[in-house]
Amino acid sequence: MNPLAVLFSRPRKLLGWLLLSLAFSFSFVLALGAPVQAANVVKDIRLGVTESRTRVVLDLSQKVDFRVFLLDKPRRVVIDLPSLDWPSQTPEISKSAKLVSGLRFGQFTAGKSRLVIDAASPVRVAKSFVLAPSSGLPHRLVVDLVPSSTKAFAQQVKKDREASRAQNKKTAKAAPPPAFKPRSKRNAKPVIVIDAGHGGVDPGAHGRKAKEKAVTLAFTRELAKQLRATKKYKVYQTRNRDIYIPLRQRVNIARKHNADLFISIHADAIQRKNVRGMSIYTLSETASDKEAAALARKENQSDIIAGIDFADQPAEVADILIDLAQRETKNLSVKFAKLVVDNARHKTNLLDRTHRFAGFRVLKAPDVPSVLIELGFLTNRKDEKQLVTSSWRRKVAGALVKSVDGFFRGTRVASAR
Repeated sequence: MNPLAVLFSRPRKLLGWLLLSLAFSFSFVLALGAPVQAANVVKDIRLGVTESRTRVVLDLSQKVDFRVFLLDKPRRVVIDLPSLDWPSQTPEISKSAKLVSGLRFGQFTAGKSRLVIDAASPVRVAKSFVLAPSSGLPHRLVVDLVPSSTKAFAQQVKKDREASRAQNKKTAKAAPPPAFKPRSKRNAKPVIVIDAGHGGVDPGAHGRKAKEKAVTLAFTRELAKQLRATKKYKVYQTRNRDIYIPLRQRVNIARKHNADLFISIHADAIQRKNVRGMSIYTLSETASDKEAAALARKENQSDIIAGIDFADQPAEVADILIDLAQRETKNLSVKFAKLVVDNARHKTNLLDRTHRFAGFRVLKAPDVPSVLIELGFLTNRKDEKQLVTSSWRRKVAGALVKSVDGFFRGTRVASAR
């Protein structure tokens, strides 16, 4: 019989085969990943310089809405944008770009990206606009900067600040910091908050290839994984993706969860490329040495790098009760630091005088024992190589887990007496 006649003589069977075929095809598409709307990609960032202006151009795959404003102390031009897929490399700034001393970019909040331009002198935004694709070029965001006076710059900062405040009134107010309470009530399970330093618009230190924000995120994920595997602790992370978290907010996350321990993870950089090894820092307004003081100043500039406006930041709370509580948390922080030094000694290289102290803003929760760990130096080739190695992360994270176990074994026994 003719094969076509057979098929047409059995319509129900044919329909069944067609439905099965369609179902298979649909499941295959799902397995591969159904087409989704592509992310808006920043294809290139360019600086054009003439005698009268510096032009910043972003080549984009799609049109964007944006907002440009100025900040002072230090002088910055900030461009807020929707979430974007940014280039992995920051463009070099030529010496001819006398108005611009640096720039950085990345995720700033959940739905917002940010480009921050460091102004070498007072500037004015002469023009800012988006060009539609033409002549083979994609969408382009263009921002023209021209010289200005100190007075005019300050006036524009004031004007931009007032506009920001008006806009903020239309949106929900940020949650206030958790109220201070002395640590009399213990958690059923110890609560640990792990902080991956930097992130998003703030890349942190740079090595030959690695960026601090990526190194710290990879390590904190491993540490959180190992701590959770013990089933002894509740573990929270300040960030689990490439996003910027302000320093004050990192502290508030620890306090909101009533944390028993806060561990901030970083990686250092220094001009002396032969220097290597892990170090750990606890809080003190008087630094242990000049290097510790310099590191604290650098880390405390994270909010400046991200383009935070300090004019609206609340002042640090000063209270005798808080000061007394902070003495206790400082002592507990030192205890944990000593355990880390002992347990990490045989797992990785340690910096001379491994335990140091300085005035890190991220360690200033008065009711949470806190440490900042510098895993190593991205400017040292051997350190950088191991910082991006999964086997090294597992080994060193294991040493920290052992330190956490020892810390809570000691503090729980002491508090029970």
